Amino acid sequence: MRPSGTNPCGTAESAVSPAWELLLPAASAPARTRGRSLQAALREAVRSGRLPPGTRLPSSRDLAADLGVSRGLVTEAYEQLTAEGYLRSGRGAGTWVSGAVRAARPRARDLAPRSPDAAADFVPGTPDLSLFPRAAWAAAQRGVLAELPHQDLGYPDPRGLPRLRTALAELLARRRGVVADPERIVVVSGVAQATTLLGFALHARGLRTVGVENPGSPQHDALYAAAGVTTVPVPLDDEGLRVGALRESGVRAVVTTPSHQFPTGIAYSARRRAELLDWARSVDGLVLEDDYDGDFRYDRAPVGALQGLDPERVAYTGSVSKSLAPGLRLGWLLVPESLADEVVERKRTMDLGHPTLDQALFARFVERGDYDRQLRRCQRAYRERRDALVAALAEHLPGSEVSGIAAGLHVIATLPARYGPEERFLARVAEAGVAVRPLTDYTHARARQDDGVVRLVLGYAHLSPARIRAGVRLMAE
Repeated sequence: MRPSGTNPCGTAESAVSPAWELLLPAASAPARTRGRSLQAALREAVRSGRLPPGTRLPSSRDLAADLGVSRGLVTEAYEQLTAEGYLRSGRGAGTWVSGAVRAARPRARDLAPRSPDAAADFVPGTPDLSLFPRAAWAAAQRGVLAELPHQDLGYPDPRGLPRLRTALAELLARRRGVVADPERIVVVSGVAQATTLLGFALHARGLRTVGVENPGSPQHDALYAAAGVTTVPVPLDDEGLRVGALRESGVRAVVTTPSHQFPTGIAYSARRRAELLDWARSVDGLVLEDDYDGDFRYDRAPVGALQGLDPERVAYTGSVSKSLAPGLRLGWLLVPESLADEVVERKRTMDLGHPTLDQALFARFVERGDYDRQLRRCQRAYRERRDALVAALAEHLPGSEVSGIAAGLHVIATLPARYGPEERFLARVAEAGVAVRPLTDYTHARARQDDGVVRLVLGYAHLSPARIRAGVRLMAE
């Protein structure tokens, strides 16, 4: 291994074999950690394929001399990695890299959804993440770490910390008009987990289908499928879900967004709300209410949640994804008493409860009024951006019609016939570097019709007024 006349310390006169140079940094680690560092370096060399299967390792004496470490350190590393299966050895036969190891691909891909690389991005669903209240959040975090009892760091109640459930009950009753018993609130990882939990509960009761709004969120199909439940599209009219079609579908559970329907932007009428609850009572059914952006109404006070009219027939869910950030993965689910035990037990087996520190932090954030301030801040910003979008459409795409209520984070824009057909318009806009989504993307495939009219779902919350105006101008040009 080491030619005569060299020393073992890697100086100018040393000639350590290139195959073992990768171990030199570990050999120079502090004495306390040198053994672990050497083992880790040798392990990684085998995993990465730099030491392929069948490679014979130098004797412990030679490698120790080359690296300038004790022979015992190398012997211990060989023994440890042999026990783990990375190396193999036999008496008098030396030490070899095991054939059981397969080289890993040393990369970490990022599969997070990203905004398209476009000159203007009107894809809906994303809030303005720059509005996240970093200073207030950091202050709440410091306060929680200083005051949180040690026992609260143990496994939590799968429903959530009592402190947070109590704060949420007060918040939701005050802002959304729900009947919020803290005992029936479950803290979840966003509306997606709430949807899956309800899907499992429905499946356990023998239900294999659930109605969904058409058009509606395309995510429901996969979320309910994960629980063994198939979605059935139910059409809408100007007042909301068509209850006659709902009865004909044969389902006994239906997902709704009554305060601000996604994506059409309508609010269910009082009459349609009453009809929907009458249907649920008549079939012993359940309405699943997704209040995804119910706090953001710009022309009047938000309409209260449907759940407040009949908490035993409506399961209610919401999150901070539009008000703070989707990356927090924090939401809530209010369940009817008849479903509470099943949902809580499923939550327990799924993840043993939401992270305690995150719950305590958000509870403090709500209690101190920081969340109300954040909602007001977002509402001011998003109202201004919606107004900018409506004005830009009128100026640059004259004749466009914006439908739906003044609320939320998106609008529906129907363009004049001269801009159609839709397929050609979308191709031209994409070539111009503008990312948009047509309403047909949110329509169930079995009910999709192409009448040639261009209807766009335009998200604006993540764009400044200046970028909104520039983007609409680019789309028009």
